[in-house]
Amino acid sequence: MQSFDLEAQGLRALNSVLHDQAANTNQTVWEINNPKGSHAIAVGLDAPIEVNVKGSTGYYCGGMNKQATIHVHGSAGPGTGENMMSGKIVIEGDASQYLGATAHGGLIVVKGNASSRCGISMKGVNIVVQGNIGHMSAFMGQSGNLVVCGDAGDALGDSCYEARFFVRGSVKSLGADCEKKEMRAEHLEFLKEIIAESGVDAKPEEFTRYGSARTLYNFDVDNAGAY
Repeated sequence: MQSFDLEAQGLRALNSVLHDQAANTNQTVWEINNPKGSHAIAVGLDAPIEVNVKGSTGYYCGGMNKQATIHVHGSAGPGTGENMMSGKIVIEGDASQYLGATAHGGLIVVKGNASSRCGISMKGVNIVVQGNIGHMSAFMGQSGNLVVCGDAGDALGDSCYEARFFVRGSVKSLGADCEKKEMRAEHLEFLKEIIAESGVDAKPEEFTRYGSARTLYNFDVDNAGAY
């Protein structure tokens, strides 16, 4: 395992050495010490490496991630996983606002709570939150899945497109064009798989599904399979 002292060596050096890793690297596991809430840790990675951040992070940790697994042993600041393409981010604590904004793929798991605008404009990412999420989550969500084991705040899924939302607890209010949906066998199977992958304690049948009522955009019946 490779160890990096962020306080002593600096953020520029950290991201530079992580960017130097390739698909065939033998430096596959990294431990980042003394993050102390630094911003932009492990951004733009594009290699199948594991990065363990031993503490809390600031803005945009893991942004634009491809392939890498990033494990934050603390809480994460705003914009974590923004524009993520693939890979996995696990946050042991809480996540601040706009987690996974515009993210196209991969999996983000939050062991605590997530703040407002979680999954805003999500474009294919899967987000699993073990606790609660804040208001305006998944605003303009285009595709992907948001799974919430706790409660959701005001205006869930406002102006959403084809993203799917699964909430085990209560929803304070639904946003414009978001409605309760039928839970079918394929949705239960999806939940079973993602719950197992995320390591959270929940059962698929405990969740309620929400999604677009399809009244705010020109819906093409050829895309109906996305639901």
